[in-house]
Amino acid sequence: VLLVESGGGLVQPGGSLRLSCAASGFIFRNYDMGWYRQPPGKEREWVALIDSTGRITKYTDSVQGRFTISRHNFKNTLYLDMKNLNSDDTAVYSCSLRRGGTSVAFGQGTQVTVSS
Repeated sequence: VLLVESGGGLVQPGGSLRLSCAASGFIFRNYDMGWYRQPPGKEREWVALIDSTGRITKYTDSVQGRFTISRHNFKNTLYLDMKNLNSDDTAVYSCSLRRGGTSVAFGQGTQVTVSS
């Protein structure tokens, strides 16, 4: 399993970013996926989940209405569109492969910093 995130960077408050996660080493379309983040000095937390078809999504309360998780099963890619970012969104964002309701593999992550 290989999960490689990209798209992070420095963005001003109120700005937007799109994160991507390129997946390989497994049959991407068969698995639920997720995005997690780890803010500086804090534990990793889940952000958004998506089922294998892309039809069912779930978000943690703090990002509901601002973040959108999606996937392209032919491209083996997971996305996280983030808008109206604030300083609390500063974190390392990682994608995960989910199996049996649990995240069993994570990528290395991509840094998102929200600052003026």
